[in-house]
Amino acid sequence: MNRRTPTTDVALIAGFAALIAVCAILPDIKTGIGVPYSLQTFGVLLTGAALGPVRGFLSVTLYLVAGLVLPIYSGGASGISHYTGVTAGYLVAFPIAAALCGFLVYRNRRGATQFAFVFTCGLLSSFLVVHTLGPLNLAWRADLGLKEAFSIDAAYFPGDIAKNVVMALVATAVHRAFPDLAGRRHSTEVEETSAA
Repeated sequence: MNRRTPTTDVALIAGFAALIAVCAILPDIKTGIGVPYSLQTFGVLLTGAALGPVRGFLSVTLYLVAGLVLPIYSGGASGISHYTGVTAGYLVAFPIAAALCGFLVYRNRRGATQFAFVFTCGLLSSFLVVHTLGPLNLAWRADLGLKEAFSIDAAYFPGDIAKNVVMALVATAVHRAFPDLAGRRHSTEVEETSAA
């Protein structure tokens, strides 16, 4: 039977919000090609893939709200000013991307343990939401043309693909270890029910 409880859900939401914060404040990964990559989007998409659409959305939203007062945004930043700057579109996109990733993964719960499926869900969510709202806001705030804004954003594609590879590896391992996370019963419980 499903072992999810409100207390467990609250703990997971808070725990994954903390995980995103840790990913965000870790030093950026230097690539040598002038584009540093943070692990923030890795944490956001992992949260959606692991927790599903509702809990994933709430967890990322909790992280964003906490970042208004705590230095837990990328690079150890904080404050409401980040929602009026050139990167605001990315922040706004995060809970939506987590929800979409969670929705896609949880629609096919058997697929939650399959790397290719989870990777595709994460990549779609990243490109449809993060890499759309991000450059749209960039074009608006920085007074750039859409083509130029999307060209700037494209520099982050290789890093996001790599982060989605790692995200899918971790998420599928989590779902294999904790099948109840997505409301699935352990295989032993299924066998016992069938035998009875």
